[in-house]
Amino acid sequence: MTIYGDDPDPPPPSQPLRNIIRKIKRLHKGGSPRQQILILLGWIFLLYATFRTHQYLFAKPPGPRLVCETATHERYYHIPLPKPPEKESLSHIWSTLQAIFDAHPPQPLDLTLQRFEKPGFPALEDILNKTRISTEDAEASRKSHVQVTKKLPPYPSQLFSGQGIVMLAGGRYTGFATTGLAMLREVGSKLPVEVWVKDHGEENKEWCKELAHEGMACRRLSDYMDTELLDKGYQLKISTVLFSSFEQILFLDADNVPVKSPDGIFKSKSFTDTGVVMWPDYWKHTGAPLLPYIVGLSDGPSEMFREDQTVESGQLMWDKKRHWKALCLAAYYNYYGPQHYYTMISQGWAGWGDKDTFALALRSLRQEYYMVPHKLSTLFLNGTNNEHGIGMLQADPTKPAGYEPMFLHSNMVKWSVRAFFCSGCADDKNDPIARSQWENQKSSIHKHLKEHHRIFPLNDMETMKIDPEPLMWKSFEHVACRSVWQSRDLCNRTRDHMEQTFGYEFPKTGISPLVGAEDQICLWTN
Repeated sequence: MTIYGDDPDPPPPSQPLRNIIRKIKRLHKGGSPRQQILILLGWIFLLYATFRTHQYLFAKPPGPRLVCETATHERYYHIPLPKPPEKESLSHIWSTLQAIFDAHPPQPLDLTLQRFEKPGFPALEDILNKTRISTEDAEASRKSHVQVTKKLPPYPSQLFSGQGIVMLAGGRYTGFATTGLAMLREVGSKLPVEVWVKDHGEENKEWCKELAHEGMACRRLSDYMDTELLDKGYQLKISTVLFSSFEQILFLDADNVPVKSPDGIFKSKSFTDTGVVMWPDYWKHTGAPLLPYIVGLSDGPSEMFREDQTVESGQLMWDKKRHWKALCLAAYYNYYGPQHYYTMISQGWAGWGDKDTFALALRSLRQEYYMVPHKLSTLFLNGTNNEHGIGMLQADPTKPAGYEPMFLHSNMVKWSVRAFFCSGCADDKNDPIARSQWENQKSSIHKHLKEHHRIFPLNDMETMKIDPEPLMWKSFEHVACRSVWQSRDLCNRTRDHMEQTFGYEFPKTGISPLVGAEDQICLWTN
């Protein structure tokens, strides 16, 4: 692919340039001394600009290069925005669900998070004896569960349609979302996207305008429900799926980065056969023995979940038409999650939160789902001999015969250009973040940023036949240099790292500081 002109000779001056030259000549014939000086300076400027433009456009590159188009993704500007969900109808559905939930709470409502005392995966004896509730409370919770499942509203078929991606942003997670959303377009996804935030306070309207150009629409949960009732961020995830205008949804956490286009999974057998696709987490289930009894799966305490693999919900596929009531039931588990269900499900082991509520609702209603058969792969930090994990690589569900990564859930080193490079952002009253990795000498990637090393091990990338890191940095460059968060310092540090680590180049025309022209597109040496 050629990025420079094929003709080694520069083109003749354009008609506008000829007109400027003729005007300068006319002024030169009869001007005053002051005018003569101004004309001379104009000629010098014109000659310098012409020389630098020629130098950029027609100089031959020293080696083979790839086009590195700016991360504004103009080629995706034709993707139509998803229509906003119908506010009045969805608000009524939530009011109906909330009334059902309030009328039938589980018991007790004070099962707060209590960690296992011993390190490592808990022994069976500890799992069986960790959470003890009375027989009366267990019976009351079971009766409430029965009533909730009987009263769940039918699927509102007129409200939802189509396929799309849903992401929950807001607060510091907005910074992570900028990377994941940019990567969706970098890897070629053409699906429409809904980006949800909690309320007006977490919405950045200028960023939303930028997203709209790429078929991504901002939504507020507070338009449909009272978000103050839910004090944990992971309680909100299921609401984005519930309220989304899409009928078939791929949900991605804000810190989840696709390493290949996910568009094909909506047509995969794993999804069309079941309507739900979930991905495995590291560990087995640690649920309380009374949990199967409470949700109607057993006649008493049971160990039936003990060999089940838990769910890693950084990515989730859901067909609302086929599994509407299971989605509503999962919303019930999350509504009472911090007070009851999160502890009954995990008993304080790793993953206390929403992640296993989806599978539990499906199991309770005897509905099938597809669990990706491939174990997740830990991505380790470059140069640490597989001792420092930085993220989870989850498999492509369209490839059941062999493991091929599709998603990088960056749950340990989270990718945000401001979190990486911002200086003094911890003191920013309008948009504070923690001390950046570039500032913090104790950060696991501080040395990588300062000394310009890759963060992902190249050998592992070659083995898995992926290399998302250069594209992730390209997404960083757009945020730092061309978005609502643009900053000279951020931009310079980002570009410097890209040039020295990956061979990117950012040539300038030489006239941009004078005429306001943007830097040229980045080049990426092969």
